[in-house]
Amino acid sequence: MFRPQKIQPKEGQESVWDYPRPPRLEPCDKQIKIIFNGVTIVDTKKAYRVLETSHPPTYYIPPEDIKMEYLQPAEKGSFCEWKGPGNYYTLTVNDKQAINVAWYYPNPTPAFADIKNYVAFYAEPMDECLVNGETVTPQPGNFYGGWITSDIVGPFKGGPGSWGW
Repeated sequence: MFRPQKIQPKEGQESVWDYPRPPRLEPCDKQIKIIFNGVTIVDTKKAYRVLETSHPPTYYIPPEDIKMEYLQPAEKGSFCEWKGPGNYYTLTVNDKQAINVAWYYPNPTPAFADIKNYVAFYAEPMDECLVNGETVTPQPGNFYGGWITSDIVGPFKGGPGSWGW
């Protein structure tokens, strides 16, 4: 099996290849902002991040720090081997809509109980997603929901040829 060549992190950086499997959940006090169709829908310093080998962090936001009036339950569901069954939201702000753009776990496994009903967002459809003021790059591949910042190095799962990692 092909193993990607780990990029050596510089001082102040993390390598996704040093993240654990199974993934780890940890509180994050960095400021997380999400802007969609010109409206700030998320602004928090009370997120959690999930860290998993080969993936940039996925940020889970407490519902009280989300403008939930813009989220509508979607029909899509999914299953994570670590977190359990998940549900999705569609985001609508004025005349713009992003279908199945956010997800949450209403009954997560015990290891992820702290993120019950917290919401994660795909970065790609947003105007901007920021971590401590830095605009994130979406995880490649349009399947996973990780956010890449300058303090995270890969290579990252999701791009061409990475499905066998």
